[in-house]
Amino acid sequence: MRPFKPALQFFRIYHGAIRRFSSHRSHLDNVESMASRLQTRSVIRFRGPDTVKFLQGLLTNDVWRFDKPEGKANSTVPTPNLPSVTVPPIYAAMLTPQGRFLYDFFLYRPSKSDEKFDGSGCGPGSDGDELELLADVDGSVLDELLATLKKYRLRSKVDIESAAGEFSCWQRFGRKLSEKSSSEEEPEAASVGWGGGVDRSGMSASQGGLGWQWYNDPRLDCLGFRGIFPSNAIPALVEADKETDERNYLLWRLEKGVAEGSNEIPKGEAIPLEYNLAGLNAISFDKGCYVGQELIARAHHRGVIRKRLLPLKFLNDSGEELVQKVAPRSEVIVAASGKKAGTVNTALGCRGMGLLRLEEAFKGPGTLTIQGQEDVKVEAIRPEWWPAEWFLEYQQHSAVA
Repeated sequence: MRPFKPALQFFRIYHGAIRRFSSHRSHLDNVESMASRLQTRSVIRFRGPDTVKFLQGLLTNDVWRFDKPEGKANSTVPTPNLPSVTVPPIYAAMLTPQGRFLYDFFLYRPSKSDEKFDGSGCGPGSDGDELELLADVDGSVLDELLATLKKYRLRSKVDIESAAGEFSCWQRFGRKLSEKSSSEEEPEAASVGWGGGVDRSGMSASQGGLGWQWYNDPRLDCLGFRGIFPSNAIPALVEADKETDERNYLLWRLEKGVAEGSNEIPKGEAIPLEYNLAGLNAISFDKGCYVGQELIARAHHRGVIRKRLLPLKFLNDSGEELVQKVAPRSEVIVAASGKKAGTVNTALGCRGMGLLRLEEAFKGPGTLTIQGQEDVKVEAIRPEWWPAEWFLEYQQHSAVA
């Protein structure tokens, strides 16, 4: 792997720049694009005739679309190694029977041979592949997750194995990418084969005949592009001076209020709707039964979520940003009363995310502080991507109506 010199430079810029920003709009918005190899993520392979049926009964999202995908044409250019039809990835979660979060999944369906142009670029190859899905998962719980999946497998005809040595997970993000609504606006992101009209830098990522490619992040457009690529190659469109440390991607997510993995979404404790998984396209309310569905459906149809995960900024009494002053699991309290408003679950630099009561979160500057660190003020930020109905005033109005 290339050294992360750009990342070190970026963090020097970061620590200098945070003192110059008075609004919640971050300096990261001025960075056009970056790419990170996600060392905290790993890959699991599912293969077999019961793959979709097995996952459909476990995960919160509708996995049937992988079985009979209604994909769209990926390119008008006959390109060897590039799928003629692309199937977008799915973001989903696995829950306890009580409806608490366990693990998150980014599911990808590698294209079958009959969906790709053959070596001459003049038509699809021959069929004969069995269904295979790859899952981008939290690497810190990989062994535990494999054991849990195999426990649920019973007699299902599905093979489950780690593919951590074969594949790596990558994310491309930044202002330039967040302004784009689809890969149609950046066609290179959907092109990693070779041939006329396709970015030839993708050749290195397309070795092996599988046509690996970038996809819009299935959660939010503002998060950029995500993909699984062979570990022995740098993906297409990742320039040497744009590869950066994964912590910069964490900062990008902190500012959007998007948690990822079992460390940021407490395993066995977190209620998925409070961590905004419905707004991140991780939950289907139209699919059939899955483990933990009853509590999710009940909370959703009740319509009132009193606590939510929010982006946080840590400030001093003068409104200046404080760096590395707050640790995860710190309690956020109301300064005037000492009443607990929530808990910080992730922190990096002057930024963080926390699960806060909405009735306390937006009462104005200086109202929240850290328990035992009263000199640290906490500013809760309303993410731009939130739907209006999530705000408490809309919930209260709906409840009265």
